[in-house]
Amino acid sequence: MALYSEKVMDHFRNPRNVGIIEDADGVGEVGNAKCGDIMKIYLKINNDIIEDVKFETFGCGSAIASSSMATELIKGKPVSEALQLTNKAVAEALDGLPVHKLHCSVLAEEAIKKALQDYYERNGIDYDKEALAPCDCCS
Repeated sequence: MALYSEKVMDHFRNPRNVGIIEDADGVGEVGNAKCGDIMKIYLKINNDIIEDVKFETFGCGSAIASSSMATELIKGKPVSEALQLTNKAVAEALDGLPVHKLHCSVLAEEAIKKALQDYYERNGIDYDKEALAPCDCCS
C-alpha cells in the first residue's frame, strides 16, 4: 500500500490556489517548530463569502497538499462554513494522511482560523475566541 493517497500526491504535484493576495482581507501564518513547516493563508472576503483564497507553504508534500485542499474546501463558501473546517475534514478530503503527517492538516486548519481572526480584528467584528482557538488534537 502506498504511503500517500493519489489525492495527496495530486495536490502536492498540482497545488491549487498557490500565491499571495496583495490586498487580502485576512492573513494567517502558522508554523510547527518540530517539523519546520510554515503555512500562510490569504483571504479575500466579500459579503461574508470567501471569494478568493491563496496560500504559501514551506514544508513537506503533506503540508503543501493540506494547504491546497483546505483552500479548495473554503473557496466560495460563507465565512461561517470556513470556521467549521477541521483538520479531520482536510485529511479525509485527501483520502487520509499518515499518522505522523496529521499535524499538516492541523496547520491548515489553524492557518485558516488565524486568517479569519485577522479579518475580524481588521474590521472590528466581534468573534468567538474559542471557535478560533488553536487545535490541540495532535500538535
